Amino acid sequence: MTEPAVPIPRGAVPALSLAAFASGISLRLTDALLPLFAREFDITLGRAANAITAFSIAYGASQLFFGPLGDRFGKYRVIAWACAACALTASLCGLARGFAQLELARLLAGATAAAIIPLAMAWIGDVVPYDKRQPVLARFLIGQILGLSTGVFVGGFAAGHLDWRVPFFGIGLGFIAISIALFALDRRLPPRARVINRGQGHALRRVASEFAQVFSRPWARVVLLTVFLEGAFLYGAFAFIPAHLHGHFGLPLAAAGSTLMLFGFGGLLFAIASAALVRRLGEVGLTMFGGLLLAASLLVIGFAPVWWWTLPGCFVAGLGFYMLHNTLQINATQMAPERRGAAVSAFASCFFMGQAVGVAVNGTLVALIGTGAVIVGGAVGVLVVALGFSRLRATRVAAA
Repeated sequence: MTEPAVPIPRGAVPALSLAAFASGISLRLTDALLPLFAREFDITLGRAANAITAFSIAYGASQLFFGPLGDRFGKYRVIAWACAACALTASLCGLARGFAQLELARLLAGATAAAIIPLAMAWIGDVVPYDKRQPVLARFLIGQILGLSTGVFVGGFAAGHLDWRVPFFGIGLGFIAISIALFALDRRLPPRARVINRGQGHALRRVASEFAQVFSRPWARVVLLTVFLEGAFLYGAFAFIPAHLHGHFGLPLAAAGSTLMLFGFGGLLFAIASAALVRRLGEVGLTMFGGLLLAASLLVIGFAPVWWWTLPGCFVAGLGFYMLHNTLQINATQMAPERRGAAVSAFASCFFMGQAVGVAVNGTLVALIGTGAVIVGGAVGVLVVALGFSRLRATRVAAA
């Protein structure tokens, strides 16, 4: 007689969502702080943007390490250890006494945070069937969505009312609590949720082989190039919205950061309505309409004659982004099911390397053409990328 399958603990996905929340805060905390860094450390706005670029480069590059590590030792357990490491690196950011030290600490923070979201997505891919996966991923991403918005708000609030170091220590304490919860839940997971692929042969050759298997697939290359360009065009523009509101309209940094919380609320609307949107629009419709909404919103923000145009712009941008990005994520979880950890890590790596490139390029351009033009350029780029992927996805569906 077959014994009944042990269920997944009810708190397993919400705990991962909390980890994604803390990761999101850490990622976007410095956006609203860039003008303050420029003044306090007597550097240009472009140089201050290195606080974002350093995090993104380390986050993207570290995926090459964490994906195979999660496959080898168990994704949930590796996420728990990563959260413990994030507590340390967040505190190092708060202890930085010069901008060079802050850059290094942000580099380390990006490296340790790199495991959380992609391995959580891969773990969900392991335990949730494909036809039920997108709504579950959307609910999991509520944590990241709220974290991204909260990070910008907290950074802006700290710039206006606190020492900028305070939020980093708060993030560190949060990561400690989340790590403890994840370790406790990991011990309760059934064997099917603790998939370990030890593999054979030399570790470096095995890692290279896993990523080679992912990149050898034509559709995987399409998804990875798309998410790289999405990260470059969207976040290359998004990172400068608080500076745009502060510089063009004189909005205090705390208020500028608060407006970007609406981006998260737009994403939250998608998470709540994801099941209905998936049924009605499908993957082709989600990417097409998501790209149109996202591009239109960035155009509104870039051309806005008054600051409050940014409010509906940010809300609709959040909805459009998650319509597009969540569809790319669901494709990423199925690019190479037998090497899902490596596949989703490659996806996250491309996304954050794209962000790093976008912020670095726009950090140079902003002194030449201004923040408004940078945001408009991001709108055009995102639109081209989204429509291109939607067309390719429609072709692939028709051929299936």
